[in-house]
Amino acid sequence: MEKMILLFILIMSILSFFVMGYDKSQAKKHQQRVSERTLWTLAIFGGGIGAYLGMQLFRHKTKHTNFRVGFLMLLIVYAFLIFWLVKANNPNII
Repeated sequence: MEKMILLFILIMSILSFFVMGYDKSQAKKHQQRVSERTLWTLAIFGGGIGAYLGMQLFRHKTKHTNFRVGFLMLLIVYAFLIFWLVKANNPNII
């Protein structure tokens, strides 16, 4: 079960990362954008790490305090969850 959760977080983070890049690209071209609701949904449901990294790498939504703080908080939550899941299966780590 833990491996399924970790895989889900990985897939959602990769998806969130690429969606952030796509939305930034669309913004530069003044074309149809990804809704903020979609960005938040992806970040909340497993993609917090990828969303935050995408935000930083693509310099996208960095002026929006709710995205900066919210995505950082989600990154911390998911990083802690990953650590906890890995630690549960490998008690000798740290």
